[in-house]
Amino acid sequence: MKKWMLAVACVVTAMLALVGCASDASDAESESGGSNRELTMTIGTLPTEDSLPFWVAQERSYFDACGVSVTIETFQSAQELATAFAAGTIDGAMTDVQTAASLQTSGTDVVLEWVTLGTDPSQGRFGIMTSPNSGITSLEDLKGVPVGVGSNTVPEYVMDKLMEDAGFTEDEIVNEEIKKLPIRFESMANNKVAAAALPASLLALGEANGMVLLADDTQGDNISQSVFVVRADFANGGGSGAVVSVEEAWNQSVSTINSDPESFRDLLVDKCNVNAEIVSTYPICTYPEASDPTADMVQPVLDWMLEKGYLSSAMTYDEATGTMA
Repeated sequence: MKKWMLAVACVVTAMLALVGCASDASDAESESGGSNRELTMTIGTLPTEDSLPFWVAQERSYFDACGVSVTIETFQSAQELATAFAAGTIDGAMTDVQTAASLQTSGTDVVLEWVTLGTDPSQGRFGIMTSPNSGITSLEDLKGVPVGVGSNTVPEYVMDKLMEDAGFTEDEIVNEEIKKLPIRFESMANNKVAAAALPASLLALGEANGMVLLADDTQGDNISQSVFVVRADFANGGGSGAVVSVEEAWNQSVSTINSDPESFRDLLVDKCNVNAEIVSTYPICTYPEASDPTADMVQPVLDWMLEKGYLSSAMTYDEATGTMA
C-alpha cells in the first residue's frame, strides 16, 4: 500500500509540474498576442557546467512540457558564441556580464534574464593557482609578478578583486595574456608562467595533480556570476513567451538536479570539458532558480571594464529591466 501511495504521489507531482508549465506558457503566449503560435528558441552555450540545467531540460523533455521548442547549440569559444548572438543566429546565450556588455557596446541590445551560477559565492568557482615548483607559496608572492590570464574575462575580474582584497595596488597586479585555457593551465603547470587565473574545472584538475591553490572566490564577497542573456529584439518581440517557458523549464531542471546531483554526472561529463582524471570526483554544483541579476552583481563589473579600458564610456545597469546603457 505504501509503495502504491508513493507511486500515486509521484504521478500527481509530475502532473502538477506539467500543468504549471502549461499555465505559464499560456499566460506568456496570451501576453505576447499569440494564441496558437508555436514558441521556439535557440540557445547558445559553451561546453561548461553553467548550462547543465538546459541539458537536463532537453533530456527530461521539460522544454516540451512547458510548451517551447528549444535548440541548444554548443560553441567552442566565447568569440564564436558572441558572433552568433550578434548575427541573430541564436536568440539567447549562456555567458557572463563582460561578454554581454561588449555585445551591447558593439550594437547588439541585450537583456540579462537570470543568474545561472553565482547567486552566492559557493557557485561557480574561479581562482589563482601555481605549480608546487614555482617557489610561490602565497598570493603575496605575486606582487609585481606576471600571472597568466585572458583579458576582459571572468578569471581576470576575479583575479583583480582577489588581489585588491589582499592589499595589492594597481601597479602590483601584472597580467600575462594567455587566452586559451588549456595553454594557460599547461604554462602554469610547467613553470612557464608563475601562476594562472582559472575556472573551476581546471582548478580541480590542478588540485588533483598537486598544483597549489593560492586563492579562490568561494569565500567572502560574491564576485562572479554566469548569466543567461537574450537579444532585446527577441525578448521584447515575439519571443517573450518563449523566454517565460524556458525560465520555467530551467527552474524544473534546477529542482531535479539539486535533489540528486550525482545522477547527472554522466550528462555533465558528456556535455562539458571535464578532464578524464577528475570525472568521478569533480563536484557538481547546486544551481539557483532563475532570479534577476542585481545591480550589486553587474555594476561593479561594468565599472571595472571602464577602468581597464574595455569600455570607452561609462555604462549603467538597470536592474528593473535587465538592460545596460
